[in-house]
Amino acid sequence: MTQINKLKIFNDPIYGFITIPNALIYDLIQHPYFQRLRRISQMGLSYLVYPGANHTRFHHALGCMHLMQKAVDVLRFKGVEISIEEENALYIAILLHDIGHGPFSHAMEKSIVEDVHHEAISLLFMNKLNHEFNGQLSLAIQVFKGEYNRKFMLQLISSQLDMDRMDYLKRDSFYSGVAEGNVNSERLIQMMNVVDDYLVIEEKGIYSVEKFLMSRRLMYWQAYLHKTSLVAELILMKILKRAKELTLKGIELPCSDPLLYFMQHKVTIDTFDETTLDLFAQLDDFDIIGALKSWQKNDDFILSSLSKMIVNRDLLKIKLTTDKVTLEDLQPMQERFAAQNSISIADTNYFIFKGKIKNQAYSKEADPIRILKKDSTIEDVIESSDQLNLKSLSKLVTKYYLCFPKQLL
Repeated sequence: MTQINKLKIFNDPIYGFITIPNALIYDLIQHPYFQRLRRISQMGLSYLVYPGANHTRFHHALGCMHLMQKAVDVLRFKGVEISIEEENALYIAILLHDIGHGPFSHAMEKSIVEDVHHEAISLLFMNKLNHEFNGQLSLAIQVFKGEYNRKFMLQLISSQLDMDRMDYLKRDSFYSGVAEGNVNSERLIQMMNVVDDYLVIEEKGIYSVEKFLMSRRLMYWQAYLHKTSLVAELILMKILKRAKELTLKGIELPCSDPLLYFMQHKVTIDTFDETTLDLFAQLDDFDIIGALKSWQKNDDFILSSLSKMIVNRDLLKIKLTTDKVTLEDLQPMQERFAAQNSISIADTNYFIFKGKIKNQAYSKEADPIRILKKDSTIEDVIESSDQLNLKSLSKLVTKYYLCFPKQLL
């Protein structure tokens, strides 16, 4: 019988060669649940703005695992005891942290998989895999849920300076071409240590932390909350909402069976059983894009018009402002658009709507980024930094938007 070599390497454009540390990790990567991430875009519809932003969540998960390997090496070198079991748990938890993302996940979470956060679905996937792999993921699940007694392990996976953020900023910056988002993840990891079971950054690494926080702020404004990416995602949410509305009225829409299931059923975390999970595992970007291409020709004016907008990148106009947008601002446009297209005022809400976006690079309320001073005291990075602009990064910035069809200009 031929033995498969499971200690393979991936050639990554960001870090070079990424090694698979053991056979269990290899088997998890090979699992259909994980392979699905090859068909889930990391930056959603951002490729409509940045043509290079076509990388996947598969890419990102491997990058996170690679950074975790570096972090374990550094911490062990500095005398932090991490057992083989704990090391493996860290690799598994970070590898699977995004496995619950659906296609264009934020649009999905707010339309057809209502209010079921991707982290909750990730946990469902991890529990199912744990059953399949005879309990080998139990410790990873404990760490992921924050139930393990070593706090720093959760901080490596989910905190204001974790492997997830370090990879997605560097990776998204690289593929989008937004150079301002590039972070020095290698130096940040080299400066890590553990004191009293908390992850800390040695004082000489403070400038790298400042650059990391600034990069995060800039990536949000320039990429993740770029107004074209934002309006495309909002349109997609409206499309999925309309499709679900029509399906529940008994109108048949051409789409894949897994997508049809989520349009026919109200799915909550309580009803997310094993059957639902298996159907969710069959959903990827291609289900959505394929459906949009079919729905362009649908008799429903709303569904066809909105679908054409995404397929042909002929989007709604979006205006960002620091002032709140009122319903009175919308009313004249709604009346004109309703008259022009013979639709009801209620239906114009699919084309003319308002909302707000928020950006906060660093939260003072969340678990802080701890700086280890030379005198062995520990301070929040905001207190340690001599950069005045770092304090401003902890302020919540809110912007308001108004979306409407271009012909109303």
